[in-house]
Amino acid sequence: MSKLFDITGRVALVTGASRGLGLGMARGLAEAGATVVLTGRDAATLEAAADGLRTDGLAADTACFDVTDIEASRSAIAEVAARHGRLDILLANAGIHGARPLPDWQPADWERVMATNLTACFFAAQQAAGIMRAQRHGRIIFTGSLTASRGRPTIHGYAAAKAGLAAITRTLAAELGEHGITVNTIAGGYFETEMSAAMRRDPEVVARITARIPLRRWGTPRDLAGIAVFLAAEAGGYVTGQEIFADGGLGTAL
Repeated sequence: MSKLFDITGRVALVTGASRGLGLGMARGLAEAGATVVLTGRDAATLEAAADGLRTDGLAADTACFDVTDIEASRSAIAEVAARHGRLDILLANAGIHGARPLPDWQPADWERVMATNLTACFFAAQQAAGIMRAQRHGRIIFTGSLTASRGRPTIHGYAAAKAGLAAITRTLAAELGEHGITVNTIAGGYFETEMSAAMRRDPEVVARITARIPLRRWGTPRDLAGIAVFLAAEAGGYVTGQEIFADGGLGTAL
């Protein structure tokens, strides 16, 4: 059974991996045998994260670039594949939030969220898919959100971008399947990360949300690691075009 989840020898590039969900999933992939390449905008933070993995005997590398700089992203992905001789897994996780009442949204706010959460993911997938086609094997995984299908006030740009990712997941899966490439999204609910830190400082908000989650707790980055490994490994080889929800049951609760 363990061979179903063994990704030894695979190379995984994880965007937004210096902390939070990205680092949690990168650690899971590395524990399953992959060499993980952590990406982000701050070289020192990336190296510290990679050193933490290496200290635990895991294979980790870094690539410092801004995912919204499409040309820099393309160059970095190509360089990673050249350096390691292959690229098997792209986990496009980098994202930003953005909450403001409807009257306060400005075009620049909208474009910033879309550039990071949707456009960057699409073009990273485009670049990675070109490499994976030549290998006749690849796994593309996006970090989505429950908010793509469940409404919440003020996060219009974020929810729209994550809904766009869900749609792109299906179109890419339909196009890339014949090349041995699967494409899926992990749609998370409420997680204990730096992104949710401000929200979690309000005990009433935390209590109200927790009461609506059937598992009665917020998720942790570790909760997504197993799903990422499943989708990256042989075990998930016949799963493509899917949104897999990891929300503690929130999306099914009335």
